[in-house]
Amino acid sequence: MHSKGKGASGSSKPHSSAPPEWSNADKKEIEEIIVKLSDEGHTNASIGTILRDKHGVPDVRLVTGERISQTLNRLGESTGLPEDLMSIMRRALRLIDHLSQNSKDIHNRRQLELCESKIRRLSRYYRENNQIDSDWTYKRDQLRLMVE
Repeated sequence: MHSKGKGASGSSKPHSSAPPEWSNADKKEIEEIIVKLSDEGHTNASIGTILRDKHGVPDVRLVTGERISQTLNRLGESTGLPEDLMSIMRRALRLIDHLSQNSKDIHNRRQLELCESKIRRLSRYYRENNQIDSDWTYKRDQLRLMVE
């Protein structure tokens, strides 16, 4: 949206509706691992990577029929704010810290504006879909408390 790029090319996942025969396809066991890793503080993306690399689950959705975040919500283990919103807020916090030390860095000041714009757009989407509170707003002075 804010760059000259024409998009990203890359490979796509193979189309299949069932997990491979060699994979771990025990739904109950995978849900227990997901909850345990979430309790340890792992993000949804890192949980998927750990399941792929250590437990032989190439795609959690094929086994459980839902995403990792949906599984956690169903089991009552939701983490509060969505993961993508939190990562963008962490990026904004790093930019704010950088700009406090380097006040004349106009390029990163622009990047902070773009980052905050993306936070506002995402939060509007999540408010409309009832994934965050309807009165939640982004405030730069309270950002450090929300992220940490």
